[in-house]
Amino acid sequence: MFAIDAHLDLSMNALEWNRDLTKPVAAINRREEGMIDKPDRGKATVSLPELRKGNVGLVVATQIARYVAEGNPLPGWHSPEQAWAQTQGQLAWYKAMEDKGEMVQIKDLKGLENHLLLWQAAESDGPGKNNSEKPIGYILSLEGADSIVDLIYLEKAYNNGLRALGPAHYGPGRYAQGTDATGFMGKNGHQLLKEMERLNIILDATHLCDDSFWEALDHFGGHVWASHSNCRSLVNHNRQFSDEQLKALIGRGAVIGAPMDAWMMVPNWRRDHSTPEAMNCNLDKMIDHIDHICQLAGNTYHVGIGSDLDGAFGREQCPYDLETIADLQKIPDLFGKRGYQDDDIDNLMHGNWLRFLRKAWK
Repeated sequence: MFAIDAHLDLSMNALEWNRDLTKPVAAINRREEGMIDKPDRGKATVSLPELRKGNVGLVVATQIARYVAEGNPLPGWHSPEQAWAQTQGQLAWYKAMEDKGEMVQIKDLKGLENHLLLWQAAESDGPGKNNSEKPIGYILSLEGADSIVDLIYLEKAYNNGLRALGPAHYGPGRYAQGTDATGFMGKNGHQLLKEMERLNIILDATHLCDDSFWEALDHFGGHVWASHSNCRSLVNHNRQFSDEQLKALIGRGAVIGAPMDAWMMVPNWRRDHSTPEAMNCNLDKMIDHIDHICQLAGNTYHVGIGSDLDGAFGREQCPYDLETIADLQKIPDLFGKRGYQDDDIDNLMHGNWLRFLRKAWK
C-alpha cells in the first residue's frame, strides 16, 4: 500500500549523523559499527532505498536548527543567522538528492498529482519505473522557527519550497515556546503566524507548549496539522496532546501523525535504561494512540503516520517489531485487526494527508 510519512529528519541524518541515505540501512549501520558518539549508532532504520522498499513514496522532510540564548543548556546555535545557515546546508543536501534523481520536491497541487501518478503506475502499465527507480517525493518543513531571522527570511524559505512550519521545538523559542517550556508566543509569534497565513504555509502544531498551542490556534486562520504527536491520556507528558487539544485540532480539520519514539508510545519509559522489548513497545502501541484519536473524532479522517524514525533515536528506542521504515507496511494489518475497514486503512496510510494537501493547495 502506498504510504506517506509526515515527519522525517532526513537532512539532519545526512549532515549531522553523516549518513549516506542513498545506501541501504544495513550498509549505514555496518559503517557505524563501533562508533559511540551517539546512542543510536548502528541502529538506523531509515534510508531512501528502504523508503522505496516500503512503498513510502511521499514524506514531509524537515530542516531543523535551534537558536539558544546564553544560559539555555539545549544544543543549538548562538545566533539566528547561524541557525539559518544550518538550514541552508540542509536544503543544499535535498537539492543534491534532487540532482541525483533520488528525491523530488513537492510544493504545489500539480506536482503532487504528477508524483502520485508516477508512484501508482505499475510496471504492467507500460515502460514505467519500478519502485527502486522512483524518486522519493518530499514536502519541505521547518521544525522550529528559530532560524527565521526575520519575516523577510520566511518568504525566502517559501520561495525555496517551504510549505509547513512548526514555530517551536524543545524549550523556549524566538517565536513560540516548545516542549518542556511554558509561555505564550507574543508579538513576534503573531507576526510569524500572519505571514505564514499570507504565504499559505501549513502550521504544524507539534511541539507547541500548551500556552503557545492555544494562542497559535486563536491567531492563525490557515491550515493546521500535527505532523508527529501522540496522546497525553495514554502517555502523560506535555509533549503529547490532551484530549481537549486533539478535539480542537479535529475541529480545525487537522491530520495528526503518529510518531514511533518509544517514550511517547508507552508510559514510564526511562531514557538510556528502558528497552522496547522490556516495555512491550511494539507497533500495536502506535495503533492504541491512533485508535484513541479515531474514537475522539468518531471517524478515521484525522489520523496518519508521522514516524519521526531516526529523529535522534534508532532501534534502541522504537517499536521492537520494526527493523526499518519499510515495516510501516505492517500497520494495515494491525489497524484492520481492530475492526477498521479498507477505507479506514487507506485514510491512515495516505488518504488523509492527501485530502489535507489537496484542500490546502487547491
